[in-house]
Amino acid sequence: MEGKAVISRKQNNVMPGETRARRSLYWQYMVEPFLYLSPAIVLIGLVMMIPLVIGISYSFQSIELLNPFNTGWVGFENYIDLWADRKFWIALENTFWWTFWSIAFQFSLGLGLALLLNTDFFGKKLFQALVFLPWAVPTFLSALTWAWLFNPVIGPLPHWLTALGILSEPYNIMGDPDLAMWGPIVANIWFGVPFFAITLLAALQSIPGELYEAAEIDGASAWQSFTKITLPFLAPMIAITVMLRTIWIANFADLIFVMTGGGPANSTQILSSYVFTTAFRKLDFGYASAIAVALLAILLVYAVFVLWLRKKLVKI
Repeated sequence: MEGKAVISRKQNNVMPGETRARRSLYWQYMVEPFLYLSPAIVLIGLVMMIPLVIGISYSFQSIELLNPFNTGWVGFENYIDLWADRKFWIALENTFWWTFWSIAFQFSLGLGLALLLNTDFFGKKLFQALVFLPWAVPTFLSALTWAWLFNPVIGPLPHWLTALGILSEPYNIMGDPDLAMWGPIVANIWFGVPFFAITLLAALQSIPGELYEAAEIDGASAWQSFTKITLPFLAPMIAITVMLRTIWIANFADLIFVMTGGGPANSTQILSSYVFTTAFRKLDFGYASAIAVALLAILLVYAVFVLWLRKKLVKI
């Protein structure tokens, strides 16, 4: 029998002791690290999952603090009301508008600043500190500052816009339903540009300089070097930063809440601020949870699409 076992191992190209070595390596590199990390993994999982599960469960309940006797499970009633809620669709449209223009300007200006800071010039360190300064300012202070700048009485921006001929007279821009959203968007652009500048600058500094030298020897122009070398190397970082920043901005209601409060006439109300006002002004936590779950589903679909697109671009 022993001879047959030896012959069987040889036929399967497995030497004596090799199976045991493979099991040892599998345990050492695949199982053992997770055993050491399991307390932290379990703790992080509980911290993340418990509030998520509770929040989702609230969306299927009626939880109104002003009507404490009318509570309990209502099934999909909150979602049915949400589908017929005109304010929800206005907030969804405003969320898209707020997120798209904030990301577009933040990314464009951040990429330009990253390319500038990746070169050598006089006063670079001072300029770099000034570029990163908005990221260090508290959000509440940023919102108050920009609200003051847009004030038609004491703020300079309406008077400057009037002098340039953009406005007919200095007036409260954030009181105009057609223009009010641009106030928080401008403040958000100023606040978020350093994020893209920092991350893209780090990615630029990781690109080998030999590639640019070779391209220069081959007679490539600056635009060709940018499109053939810089952008392909930056593509993975761009996908991740844009995805993270989009999710962040869609959930970022601080500037809007301080500067406009969602008004006038819900013209600056986004989904995250609508969640806040529904929960802490109307005290309807069940309906607010339904709005939050809808926002979560939209952002989840977006994140999956961006990751899928990134994987396709990497393969290309």
